[in-house]
Amino acid sequence: MTAPQDNPQPKLGIIAGGGALPARLAGAAISAGRDVCIVKLDGYADDPDLDQYPTVTTRLGAAAKILDAMRDANCQDVVLAGKVARPSFSSIRPDWRAAKLLMKVGSKALGDDGLLKLVGKELEREGFRLLGAHEILGDLAVEEGVLGKVKPDEQAISDARHGLAVARTLGQADVGQGCVVQQGLVLALEAIEGTDEMVRRSATYKRDGVGGVLVKSAKPQQDKRLDLPAIGMTTIEEAHKAGLRGVALLAGGTMIIDRAAVIARADALGLFVVGLALPDEESPHGG
Repeated sequence: MTAPQDNPQPKLGIIAGGGALPARLAGAAISAGRDVCIVKLDGYADDPDLDQYPTVTTRLGAAAKILDAMRDANCQDVVLAGKVARPSFSSIRPDWRAAKLLMKVGSKALGDDGLLKLVGKELEREGFRLLGAHEILGDLAVEEGVLGKVKPDEQAISDARHGLAVARTLGQADVGQGCVVQQGLVLALEAIEGTDEMVRRSATYKRDGVGGVLVKSAKPQQDKRLDLPAIGMTTIEEAHKAGLRGVALLAGGTMIIDRAAVIARADALGLFVVGLALPDEESPHGG
């Protein structure tokens, strides 16, 4: 019989953008018996909690340094986590390795999905196992149904389902992952500005009567290990300020950061949070 290993969990490399998610992943990995190494993307990774872990800081376009850092740290698994605003080509400042990759896909590389898939494929080509954040933090993924105490009414569900169809169409064009719908009217679509700014903008166009719904969905073609859409506490606060009634999220295709606190805050503000399944015609198990 083979003797048990002292540390059977493979070392985890975290390529970290902005927000609290990278540090949460690091903490969960340590608790599960994993060692971690964090590559902080300069100008994006902004959480001071990351500094308690082994870190390397590099710019977004320094692909060779990122790969070398994870190899030198003996990482076997890699996760991409945190916010990274869609870059212009000039801001990427690609090194020779990144430039070689970008040449493979041309203009498609600056779309979120194209760029992320390119990064994911290269990591796997280099021998790393690519993981999704939800595979490390099991409570991130949204399930179907009402997640808090506040329940959406018939109008809210109608708006949410319309918004899901709109968001999926938007995502198919690799533009964004969300929209705001009020009484059947699309008030705002997410593009480069991100979710929270879109929600703030939607308040300018709201109509009289019951408020709208924020809808978030993964893109139809999206690799769920890469950049699943997520909401956190700020999103709930902004939705309340904008006069929205709640948030609808694609079940199995979205995440909630700090789930318990977010749901509790939504309850306190009177906002619903609901997970929606895909319609039968779009579901992988549909006809």
